[in-house]
Amino acid sequence: MSVPAMPRGAAAPPGQPRKAATAAWIGSALEYYDFFIYGSAAALIFPAVFFDESDPATATLLSLATFGVAYAARPVGALVLGHFGDKLGRKKIMVFTLMLMGLSTFLIGCLPSRDQVGTLAPVLLVLCRVLQGISAAGEQASANSMTLEHAPPDRRGFFTSFTLSGTQGGQLLATLVFLPVSALPEEQLLSWGWRVPFWLSVVVAVVGWVIRRKLDETPAFAQQAARAGVVKLPLVVLLREHWADVLRVIAGALIASVSTIFTVWALAYATSDAVGMSRTAMLWVGALANVVALAAIPLWATLSDRIGRRPVYLIGAVGSAVTMFLYLWAVSTGSYLLTFLLGILCFGVVYSAANGVWPAFYGEMFTTRVRLSGVAIGTQIGFAAAGFAVTFAARIAGPGGDDWSAVALFTAALCVPPVIAALSARETHRVPTQALGERPARATAEPEKVTAA
Repeated sequence: MSVPAMPRGAAAPPGQPRKAATAAWIGSALEYYDFFIYGSAAALIFPAVFFDESDPATATLLSLATFGVAYAARPVGALVLGHFGDKLGRKKIMVFTLMLMGLSTFLIGCLPSRDQVGTLAPVLLVLCRVLQGISAAGEQASANSMTLEHAPPDRRGFFTSFTLSGTQGGQLLATLVFLPVSALPEEQLLSWGWRVPFWLSVVVAVVGWVIRRKLDETPAFAQQAARAGVVKLPLVVLLREHWADVLRVIAGALIASVSTIFTVWALAYATSDAVGMSRTAMLWVGALANVVALAAIPLWATLSDRIGRRPVYLIGAVGSAVTMFLYLWAVSTGSYLLTFLLGILCFGVVYSAANGVWPAFYGEMFTTRVRLSGVAIGTQIGFAAAGFAVTFAARIAGPGGDDWSAVALFTAALCVPPVIAALSARETHRVPTQALGERPARATAEPEKVTAA
């Protein structure tokens, strides 16, 4: 694999920072469209299609567990894709993950139901879900590394935030697609209607490929490869030199529990017999919260370029712990007005502070030679725990699934490790891009074995 040589200190070609941010936004939106339609289907559709309808509570629990399966697969995908991303470059991984997600999502839409093939149906569903998880493991880390390494040093927060605003855009798109589908008569919804959003992943994959294949590799990666070659075993260097930062990222990534509880568990709870709110109304809560998030994320990220990553991230982590109580309480009352207002406050505004700044915050902890591995492995281990938070929440909610206060307390507890991680991390918003992740000891350390690019 050859990487174009670039003089040391060379800047990104004109327009590349914006092109990288646009590719990250659109690619993440399309990728996470696929990922989030699964979450909506797991809460609303799959209990009746793939599991035993005679026990609705158990069927819902098993369906939500399949949502978490992808998160269990993420650390494995992060190890593999992070390794190759730091050896072959960011662009190749971005294209590969998009195509894998599109294929696995399309296949979910083609699966037979439990009535047709029995227990083979949920087995096939889990296999496809694993492929989704592997894909997602490399998507954000590669897009994040691409935008960070293309961005001007004083605007890394703003440009990297496009990765996460793209994720919110994908979630919004998934919600809007599910709105007309969820309004179908029950028989049509459970037979063919739910499959349509999954089949649309073919369009997702094609559009994403067209966008990403025209993007240049990052100057930072090209400089590293041309000057010293690429690290032979990125994981070894990562764990030796950045193990504390990997632990910080793992702890910080638990903040994603707020998203999974909001997106999946709260949706299942609100539309259950315990509350009785309509599917359409709850989908609109998610849609409007994501519209607000699309505006809030770049604003929080821009603020982090001025005052630092840590204070903005802490606003999001601490604030999410508080506002999740308010949101789940609003859902429990059955009040649509309260649910809409507090859902937008919790997910659209407050959570966006942490969500918008972590791409820069985490990425700036690592050097170029192990950045993709560090972000991928750290986030995906944390996200794995966050994914299964939905399953634990279903257990904690009790036999009736209506103990919302226990779920809110559980979510708040999961916000504590991110707070500790942020308080113990270095502030990096003013560190030059070339110096990110460097340690003074590196100057006297024995040179690492590298392979020529």
